[in-house]
Amino acid sequence: MEKEHKTTNERRMLDLSDRLKELRDEKDVLEETLKDLKTRIDAVEYDLSEQMALDETQSFTRAGTTFYLSTKSYASAVAENKAELHAALKENGYAELVYETVNANSLSSFVREVREENNDSLPDWLDGLVNVYDKTTVGLRKARK
Repeated sequence: MEKEHKTTNERRMLDLSDRLKELRDEKDVLEETLKDLKTRIDAVEYDLSEQMALDETQSFTRAGTTFYLSTKSYASAVAENKAELHAALKENGYAELVYETVNANSLSSFVREVREENNDSLPDWLDGLVNVYDKTTVGLRKARK
């Protein structure tokens, strides 16, 4: 009876591993498809906006959908001048735009190292300042032949 139970558990584990692999492969295919679709959308959107500008058409309706030109401005700090930008914003009355952040991946890595150095515990000075949770996952890689 115990042998049968073990075989059932082994079969379930193998079935679940097959399903996980299938789902991860499907996700990879979908992500690649989405990436390709975004590239094609960007190209057609660019071509359409160019044509609309050339024809001096601000908007038009086709098949129940209104298409219109819209311009958005995006800004980002010049990486090597970020500190100077923060200082300039603060000096000119825009301090509310400046905030400090800690990169989540860097913080996680730091906390892992600190816990390793402290018998899997956080030092007292970090207690109550960071939330830590562990998540067990199943990694996949191609088996070596």
